[in-house]
This record gives sequence, structure tokens and C-alpha cells, in this order.
Amino acid sequence: MQIGMIGLGRMGMNMAIRLLRDRHRVVAYNRSPDKVKEISRKGAQGAFSVGELVSSLEPPRYLWIMLPAGNPVDDMIQDLKPLLGRGDTIIDGGNSYYKDDVRREQALRKTGLHYIDAGVSGGIWGLKLGYCIMAGGEKKVCRKLEPVFRTLAPKDGYLYCGPAGAGHFVKMVHNGIEYGMMSAYGEGFGILDSSPYSRHLDFGAVAHLWNQGSVVRSWLLELAEEAFKKDKKLTQLAAYVEDSGEGRWTVQQAIETAVSAPVITAALFQRFRSRDAHAFSDRMLAALRNEFGGHAVKKSATRKRT
Repeated sequence: MQIGMIGLGRMGMNMAIRLLRDRHRVVAYNRSPDKVKEISRKGAQGAFSVGELVSSLEPPRYLWIMLPAGNPVDDMIQDLKPLLGRGDTIIDGGNSYYKDDVRREQALRKTGLHYIDAGVSGGIWGLKLGYCIMAGGEKKVCRKLEPVFRTLAPKDGYLYCGPAGAGHFVKMVHNGIEYGMMSAYGEGFGILDSSPYSRHLDFGAVAHLWNQGSVVRSWLLELAEEAFKKDKKLTQLAAYVEDSGEGRWTVQQAIETAVSAPVITAALFQRFRSRDAHAFSDRMLAALRNEFGGHAVKKSATRKRT
């Protein structure tokens, strides 16, 4: 099958390579020409403009976008629209908000274009292990794309989830669950680290042990084991954790539908908390304890605030 790939970042590049290995015809475009040259050396047809990409594909065209969520995706769709014809399909494989998918699909449908939202999980390991793909949009269009989905996914790693937005909605909840699981592992190893047994424990060995038949075994623990091999107590890492949006959207959805989600919500707030090592809220707590109970406080070194 022929597919146009837009965006050759960490995932887009590997997805293109996986498609090439299964003998799909890939035409690839990236804003930086070096990435285009790189994928061309691996067998893809390189395109150095959006126009060149579209003109290199035979109708009906399938354009897979792997760009950051939000304006970059909307801007790319606006660039593509005047170049495409009725029956062509745009697939957003990034981490878009599902309500944006609904809006885009409705707008594109009026012009005769199809829009598919594909939630993709697998990260940098997807090239080797395959990508878990959650697709939303017109079912008949997704069926036409199944050769691509089946190549990218491992066995049983593709699911049609429903109409526009469904794919990214399922991926959003998936990432919310991921937040909670990661926080639970972090808290558990934090307790181990603060315990009287900490100096006797090899955390990598513990992670490996727990993956041998225990009820908390998971791929995340395998990744933790690899991280501990590189840095036994993770001393080289700053305690700063970003969030990429899906956790926020999951909590927002829980609020909108009045679904209790305390674990995912706490995990999201923990990420916010990680970004301020000198949080005003913590200083406030210390001040109040000192005021009402005379509890001891620690003085902070003078710090300029901007």
C-alpha cells in the first residue's frame, strides 16, 4: 500500500522504516531535509515540500501526520487541503485531543476528504516490537488502511474503536492509566529507597524479580530494570517530570462525566509538583505548623524570585 508520512521524529521515522520493511511504498516529508535524506537512504521516496509529497502519491491518497498535537496538526491540515482531492484521507497519528478530531473530521467531510484519528503507543521500541494502534473515524476507511495498521502493530495490536475521536479518546485514557501506574512504581521504589534496607537492595534486581510471575509485573518494570542498570539509584536525573497533555485531558474528561479518578488525578498533580523544588505551598505548610504549634522550621537560603 502507498502511504505519505509527514513528520520524521522519533516515532515517525521508525514507523516509516517498519512500513518499508513490509514493502509498503512510503513517500516521506519532514521540515528538516536531513531527515528526508535519511529515510530516502532506507528506501522511501523523499519529498522536500508538502506539494511534492502529495504529487508523488496516486489517488486515493493516504497522508499520515506525526506532528505535535494542536496548532502544528491544524496548520498542516490547512496546507494539505487545497492539494488533496475527494476521497483522499488524512490520518493523525499523534497525541491529539479527541474533541479536535471531531472538529477536524466534520470540517474535512464537507470538502470530500476523510479524517482518521490513530492513537499510537509504543514509543522508541515500536520499530522492534510494533505499535499498539487505536483507530477512530469511518469504519470503511479504517478497513482500507488495515494493511498499514497491521504492519505497524504486533499481533492483536490494532483495534477499530469507533467514530471520529474514538481512537485518540482510548489513547488518552490509556495514557492516564500510564500516569497512575508510573506514580505507583515511583512511590514504591521511593519507600524502598528510604527504608533501613535500602543500602542492601539492588533496585534493578527487585524490578527484575517482580516481573517473574508477580501480580505487578509489566513492561514498565522491565524499563525500570534497564534504567537502574544505567544508574543504580537514579542519582543522575533531576526530579522533574513533564506531561504531554493526555493526563490533563483524562482528568478533565473524568470531571465532565463525574467519574471518580483519584489515582490518575493525583499522578497528574504529582508531575506538576515535581517542577517546583521550592514550592510556595510547602513553605506555607511549614509556616502554619510553626505558627499554630511552634513546630521547628528550616530556614531557606536567600533566593531571588523572578
